[in-house]
Amino acid sequence: MRIVLKFGSGILANPEGNTLDDAQFRRFAAEVAELVGEGHACLIVSSGAVAAGLGALGLQERPEELSARQACAAVGQSKLMQMYSGMFERHGLTVAQLLLTHGDLDSRTRYENARNTLECLFDRRKVVPIINENDSVAVEELRFGDNDRLSAEVAMLAEADLLILLTSVDGLLDESGNTVPQVDDIDAVSGLVRQEKGRLSVGGMNSKLQAVKIATDAGIPTWIASGRKEGQITAIAHGKSTGTRFLTRKKS
Repeated sequence: MRIVLKFGSGILANPEGNTLDDAQFRRFAAEVAELVGEGHACLIVSSGAVAAGLGALGLQERPEELSARQACAAVGQSKLMQMYSGMFERHGLTVAQLLLTHGDLDSRTRYENARNTLECLFDRRKVVPIINENDSVAVEELRFGDNDRLSAEVAMLAEADLLILLTSVDGLLDESGNTVPQVDDIDAVSGLVRQEKGRLSVGGMNSKLQAVKIATDAGIPTWIASGRKEGQITAIAHGKSTGTRFLTRKKS
């Protein structure tokens, strides 16, 4: 099974939001390594470059100015990959970095090149591709989506069997704050979207539902679940009920 995992800034940074959270990366690497050991191919769409760059530039808060956020991303991208590399090396896995923009996926030639690269990496078995938008030159995810939409597009690119969006809440919540276990009509639950977001989050639940719609319309089962609870990745991959499951529009 091919699994695309999206990790947002809010679950990769420490509570203060000005550096990466070592414990989170350690846990994610262990859970992904378990799936790879079972024979699954895993791909990570990761935010966190801006958060990684804040401390290095002496900033305590995510800057409002776009150029300053891009500067943070430029500094933080290498730190983000160093963190992933170190954590996955403990499990005998190598990481591969791919920086993409929506323009890359809109171009037929670049789309095919990206897909061919991923196929080659998947064939290596012990490699975990890690994709981020090229935040130092692109702006859409920095402004709007925190890589949510990108994760859905990458899931289609990779012909994934499963997309998991990990965030700071347990899933889509109803009016009483309880997790909605399953959704078969995204339009019917759009009214449940709350406007609040974490300090480092960009898109919130609205952008995640937009990403879910893209993926499920393409026949890719999608989950939204908590990235702060242990075992969510393996639980979903093993078919257990957790978070919010979104049914596909097409037969998967």
